[in-house]
Amino acid sequence: MKKITVMIPCYNEVENVEAISQAVIDIFEQDETLKKYAFDIQFIDNCSVDGTRDKLEEICAREKRVKAIFNVKNFGQFNSPFYGMLQAECDALVLLCADFQDPVELIPTFVKEWENGYKIVCGIKSQSMESKFVYNLRTMYYKLIKKFSTVDQIEHFTGFGLYDNDFLNILRRLDDPTPFLRGIVAEYGYKRKDIKYCQAERRAGKTHNNWVSLFDGAMLSATSYTRVGVRLAVCAGFALTCFNLLLALAYIIVAICVPAAWNIWVIPILIAIFLVGSVLMFFTGFVGEYVISVSKRVTNRPLVVEERRLNWEKKD
Repeated sequence: MKKITVMIPCYNEVENVEAISQAVIDIFEQDETLKKYAFDIQFIDNCSVDGTRDKLEEICAREKRVKAIFNVKNFGQFNSPFYGMLQAECDALVLLCADFQDPVELIPTFVKEWENGYKIVCGIKSQSMESKFVYNLRTMYYKLIKKFSTVDQIEHFTGFGLYDNDFLNILRRLDDPTPFLRGIVAEYGYKRKDIKYCQAERRAGKTHNNWVSLFDGAMLSATSYTRVGVRLAVCAGFALTCFNLLLALAYIIVAICVPAAWNIWVIPILIAIFLVGSVLMFFTGFVGEYVISVSKRVTNRPLVVEERRLNWEKKD
């Protein structure tokens, strides 16, 4: 009997973890296409402080098919799910959010496509109940990254999908301390099947994605799969150098021909100085993001540090 693991990362989801685990159990027990599979549910908790861990302990105590990993601290929105995927022992893994924005009802469709031969089945957001401004902003970002990336990026893919164990073995060999799953799927993934869905609103609780986390994701994607920051810095530096040389030449000509008019150049020169300074600061920060990314990879820190596990079989 083939085994499917449903991996659910969570952070402060006390109102959702029991409902999402029951929804997964129900669909495996009631759907005719899933009854022939063994399954388990594996939560990885990123150091929740709202009672999520107590709730997970209750669930694991009465349902042995539900497992949990507790991290000693919050290791970020990318490391924790990636680490959880590496721990699974299964034929295929489904990555699912705890807040019901990823529809559980798509699991049978994912499994069907997997049995048709696809090693990866991706859930692609064709619509979203989130703010239209945020959704359109994401669309612009995906198209920009896709245009400049060395890898054909997947638009509106959040990680929700099914992954064959062969692909999980690729992830285990990467040894990447700053993994970006969406980019890894696009870069190293097998032939995949994309399934479109409408992203629902959160069932309960408050989203933990904010502008800071969105910026972190954007920078990780940009520094991992594009050279756009460095290339733009070089081009902007060259353009500003030419601009300043022309400005200096014009100033010299006017100063020689019309000595009395030299005062009119004070304001343009100040504007040019501020322009060059602001552009340099921007690209210094952008290049700094690349340096930070390289530094994290060189130090090779662990993805997460575990505090304990629930319902996991002990290994020799």
